[in-house]
Amino acid sequence: MTLEILFGGARLHLDPSGALYWPDQQLLVVADLHFEKGSSFAASAHRMLPPHDTTQTLADITRVIGTYGPRRVICLGDSFHDRAASARLDLGDLARLQQLTGNLDWVWITGNHDPVLPDIVGGISATAISISDLTFRHDLADGGDPAPDQGPQNIVFGHFHPVALVSLAGRLLRRRCFLLGAGRLLLPAFGAYAGGLNILHPAIIEQFPAGFRVLLSERGRLYPINARHLRPDTDFSMSHRFPDR
Repeated sequence: MTLEILFGGARLHLDPSGALYWPDQQLLVVADLHFEKGSSFAASAHRMLPPHDTTQTLADITRVIGTYGPRRVICLGDSFHDRAASARLDLGDLARLQQLTGNLDWVWITGNHDPVLPDIVGGISATAISISDLTFRHDLADGGDPAPDQGPQNIVFGHFHPVALVSLAGRLLRRRCFLLGAGRLLLPAFGAYAGGLNILHPAIIEQFPAGFRVLLSERGRLYPINARHLRPDTDFSMSHRFPDR
């Protein structure tokens, strides 16, 4: 079940999958796909993961595209886990990706993991894109501070993979979430293996000097979370490896 918010004068739909849909623009936005993270880890003798995350992430984004029927898709950077990720794509996954990018107006925002996007995957790349009063980029700081005559910016960004550890009814849940602040909207990572950073971490807190609202994804719905329920990561919580979804 989606949640409608008003951000920068635009009515946006937040999807529990981590995607954002802007009906007036027929625009779907996702962040931090991290294609081929599994194969990157599998190449290390000490970090073995089943290298099937790209297949799952593609299935997830295909399903969301089918739900909303967008005309344009923007991926907010770190779509590929490293510069060689496209070369490790399974041929079936590559064909599915090329079909998606060929059928839609597809924009890859560059990120710190993928500063250069390979031509083989289709679409176009950009460091940022602005539509109406909203700016889409990978990291809040990527574009620098706006000039005084530009006025306030409304920025949709990724990069931080926000997750909330919450204490509810005597149990702990660690789930992906959206963070909504003054002129700032942080999307959760969409990738199957993307993982997450606790939203109480200073690196995230400093992105929202005026504070933020937490919208947590759980069982196909988004829930506003009161700050009193938030918990920092602890050795206990991390050792139990609460899933981010």
